[in-house]
Amino acid sequence: MYKILIVEDDVTIAGILNENLRKWGFESDYVTDFSNVTAKFVEFNPHLVLMDISLPFYNGYYWCSEIRKSSKVPIVFISSNNTNMDIVMAINMGGDDFITKPFSLDIVVAKVQAILRRTYSYIGETKVLEHGGALLNLSEAALYYKENKIELTKNEFKILEVLLENKGNVVSRDMIMKKLWDSDSFIDDNTLTVNMNRLRKKLESYELMDYITTKKGLGYIINDH
Repeated sequence: MYKILIVEDDVTIAGILNENLRKWGFESDYVTDFSNVTAKFVEFNPHLVLMDISLPFYNGYYWCSEIRKSSKVPIVFISSNNTNMDIVMAINMGGDDFITKPFSLDIVVAKVQAILRRTYSYIGETKVLEHGGALLNLSEAALYYKENKIELTKNEFKILEVLLENKGNVVSRDMIMKKLWDSDSFIDDNTLTVNMNRLRKKLESYELMDYITTKKGLGYIINDH
């Protein structure tokens, strides 16, 4: 599920956007402490930001430039300040699109969907498995997290694929081993442990901490971040 962060001073507009995005299947939230927008950005870890220009303390241009210091996540400006200079400034500061107030909710959703599709799907209708802000691209056998592309070995990809396909459920070691080696014949149990440990270390090096949890005697589960 894609996560959208709304940075909007008008509580009514923020609430309407939040409710509408959730109806369309997005996970969304909005900023309430405008003195530290980046703290909320880091905590929520969104796939896209809807950013007003006129905000308390610092304007949207400032927060866009702050986010750009650490992330390439798409930022869409929403503002009644709609002169050519405002639009040029928004794009120059790192914005990906500009929506003028008053706006149509359908237009907002359409633009959000289009930008997310361009940013995260990569190849047309490529199938992607997502959890905790990480996206597993099945055609590339690669994992995307924040602005990073994480290259995976064949076994690491298969482990993540079976775990993400069954997220919310414990996946037995036997099921994972059959996925890895496509065989009912005996495989050294320690081989799976070695592969799992390598995958965990790789994920942790990209700040995906405790992404996979061991259920002793049962198997593994994708952690509910």
